[in-house]
Amino acid sequence: MCSTTFADRGSKAEIETGSAFMPKFDSDGLIVAVVTDADTDQVLMVGYMNAEALHRTIETGEAWYWSRSRKGFWKKGETSGQVQKVQAILTDCDQDALVVKVRVEGNGATCHVGYKSCFFRKVSKADDGSVSLVHDGGDRVYDPEEVYGKS
Repeated sequence: MCSTTFADRGSKAEIETGSAFMPKFDSDGLIVAVVTDADTDQVLMVGYMNAEALHRTIETGEAWYWSRSRKGFWKKGETSGQVQKVQAILTDCDQDALVVKVRVEGNGATCHVGYKSCFFRKVSKADDGSVSLVHDGGDRVYDPEEVYGKS
């Protein structure tokens, strides 16, 4: 059983400027978590947490998420060894979004396709108006087939 508790949602002033943690989960019971490297502030990934995943993250100091596709809990790095050690959790003024600052164990990668960050491509517009993705994130850190096996 978790020993952490979240405060009930309070007044606008309490939510926006008070010291009580009152996370606002959406209609699916989720809150968005933007995950950044604690040392460089590079955005590594975006995930979702439900109340239990957020409790687990606070309790263990390791990042837990709710997988919307698998409908289950997901401890980042459980299979790959790329465990996210939480250094800080920030919330916005409405307390409906989080920034989770982490240090990544193992090979330091976060992306399941082998890159340090899931954000390794940028949107590019050509002169003819076409839009494509351009690689912008360095080399792969690892071969995903070696970590996760063939799909």
